[in-house]
Amino acid sequence: MKIVFMGTPEFAAAALRALIEAGHEITAVVTQPDKPKGRGRQLMAPPVKEVALEHNIPVLQPVKIKRPEEVAELKKYPADVYVVAAFGQILSQEILDIPKYGCLNIHASLLPKYRGAAPIQWCILNGEKTTGVTIMQMDAGLDTGDMLTKEEVPILDSDTAESLEEKLMQAGARLITKTLPLVESGSLKPEKQGECPFYAKMLDKQMGQVHFEQQSAEEIDRLIRGLYPWPTAYCSFHGKNMKLLGAEVDKSAAEAAGLTPGQVCGKDKESITIQCREGRLRLLRVQLEGKKAMSVRDFLLGNPVNVGDRLY
Repeated sequence: MKIVFMGTPEFAAAALRALIEAGHEITAVVTQPDKPKGRGRQLMAPPVKEVALEHNIPVLQPVKIKRPEEVAELKKYPADVYVVAAFGQILSQEILDIPKYGCLNIHASLLPKYRGAAPIQWCILNGEKTTGVTIMQMDAGLDTGDMLTKEEVPILDSDTAESLEEKLMQAGARLITKTLPLVESGSLKPEKQGECPFYAKMLDKQMGQVHFEQQSAEEIDRLIRGLYPWPTAYCSFHGKNMKLLGAEVDKSAAEAAGLTPGQVCGKDKESITIQCREGRLRLLRVQLEGKKAMSVRDFLLGNPVNVGDRLY
């Protein structure tokens, strides 16, 4: 099939690679403009653009895809279907109506649950055991189009948003290549979405604030995993901000009376154990304000921590 591909991050780049390898003709790639990154603030191309350039595919980088001049430019590239994955802009009805088979979106959840901008992170934050990918026929709503195909992906207790995104990225790449021939043959029966039981709103840095007196060890563990690598969970230690980058629930420790949530109740060479509202959490990887991320083992070499110290 002739495809115009729309996407920006590595999640989308994996799907683009899969479509190219499957023999589809990518007539153009539409992605976000290059953005400054790093200390030098040098302009960096999105991963999708890099893949396109490797394969000599024309690249469009509109600031606003809805503008009439951008739509006119888009229409110059023939396409049976538009494939969209984490593009970052909302498409107008005019754009949705351009290709013969419409626009297909690769969404990183099992719709209708977890519509929205951050489905991967919210699945972990909410303690889900399973998620997946849905290929959806796009309409003018936000992730409200008819569902075409799905693939489930289990969530492990050790999964972070980063590791789960990798699994979903590969699942999405597989699923879109399986779905397109079914779309072309007309053998799929689109399924209407029901009500969205949970909307995956955008993340912000304030979400990462840990409240040991209000949250259980399991809840804080999910917060750490769900917000890694961004925006990360954090607390205060000896008056400095400390990011919590890796932890596990301490299932071996018996509950002890008289401990205050946030209090250091144990440590060894590899971890610091913190009392929570319910249960205890073993910190394994941290980053103190102004320092590099490091294992707790390395952290303890230069930062004395005593039983009874408090994290806030």
